[in-house]
Amino acid sequence: MSTYQLIMFDFDGTLADTGGWMIRTLNDIAGQFGLKRVSESEIEMLRGRSNTEIVRYLGVPVWKLPRIATEMRKRIAQDIAQFKLFAGVDEMLRTLDESCIRLAIVSSNSEENVRRVLGADSAARIDVFDCSAAMFGKARKLRSVMQRLRIAPQMTLYIGDETRDIEAAREVGVASGAVTWGYAKADILASFAPTLTFDAVIEIAQLAARRN
Repeated sequence: MSTYQLIMFDFDGTLADTGGWMIRTLNDIAGQFGLKRVSESEIEMLRGRSNTEIVRYLGVPVWKLPRIATEMRKRIAQDIAQFKLFAGVDEMLRTLDESCIRLAIVSSNSEENVRRVLGADSAARIDVFDCSAAMFGKARKLRSVMQRLRIAPQMTLYIGDETRDIEAAREVGVASGAVTWGYAKADILASFAPTLTFDAVIEIAQLAARRN
């Protein structure tokens, strides 16, 4: 199997457990942005849909997405103390970093929010933060990180928890990794054919063994 020189991560739902908060807050701002409020059963149903289908179901016009993302980042900053990394993330990042794998975070969240949840030690292990991405604008940022670090697509892996992460990786020619503990269900992720699938954080750390 290939050895990756660069691993880029999504943040929310991949490294940080923010899913429940995201759904509650989207319901809170539904009236403000004219969105459809969703029930618990609808949330579970939407976990099996692609991001494009989710946006359509919620009735979100594309032109509203940047405003909604800005409001969500602001609210995350207000509630930052509620957010924790998934168990094992600190150790995983340390293992990859100590194996000389370059690390980056490409997220629609803000860099300030991401750094605060990571904490100083884990944040120091990240070579590049490219944050505040548009919901469907991650491909450009993935390409920018590779250019900045001068690492080729074939030596790069992007890991996320949503179908849009797989699509963005494919668009720029990098391998995609899908985690099954985030928002999207494992079967919908599998239908998008990610390069790798991770069922536990420790499985990501095991990528470091390929460099030894």
